[in-house]
Amino acid sequence: MGPRRLLRLLQVSLARGEQMDLHDVLRVRRRVWPGDLDELRHVNNGVYLSMLDLARYELLKRSGVWRRMQQARLYPVVAAQTIAYRKSLRLGQRFGIETRVLGYDARAVYLEQRFVVHGEIYARAHIQGRFLRRGGGVVPMVEVGELVGIDIHAHPAPEWLHEWARAVALPSTRKPAPSDWG
Repeated sequence: MGPRRLLRLLQVSLARGEQMDLHDVLRVRRRVWPGDLDELRHVNNGVYLSMLDLARYELLKRSGVWRRMQQARLYPVVAAQTIAYRKSLRLGQRFGIETRVLGYDARAVYLEQRFVVHGEIYARAHIQGRFLRRGGGVVPMVEVGELVGIDIHAHPAPEWLHEWARAVALPSTRKPAPSDWG
């Protein structure tokens, strides 16, 4: 996804200025552009992930969380994500991206994002996100919750997401992670 699309999406979606609660479902409308396509003339799988990034950014901006994070010198990162594709998006097609926070644990926030056409799910992603300090280090979610005014314990992540996160996790950056195919 090129910088033109990024600027256009940010300009259009953020110009609305609509504030929302962090735990509401964010729904944004989009259209497939030629630069989104791969050689098979459907949306490239990497473009889906870029679009999801922008939708999460919009959720943070519109909920007021982004401003507070910037002031505290924190930033979000994706720790893990999984996406399942059901139907292809094609050139010119209108679609929506729906984003919802599913819950929290001590170190992460979990979200679900969907690509939707006429009420039908075309693709669905689950994301584990963390917050880092600009000076280094992972920020505990209870600290993030205090910063943005939410009780993370009131929104626990479903157990299956904890199992998924454990199954796909890589070792800590302080431990070795050799690439050994055995």
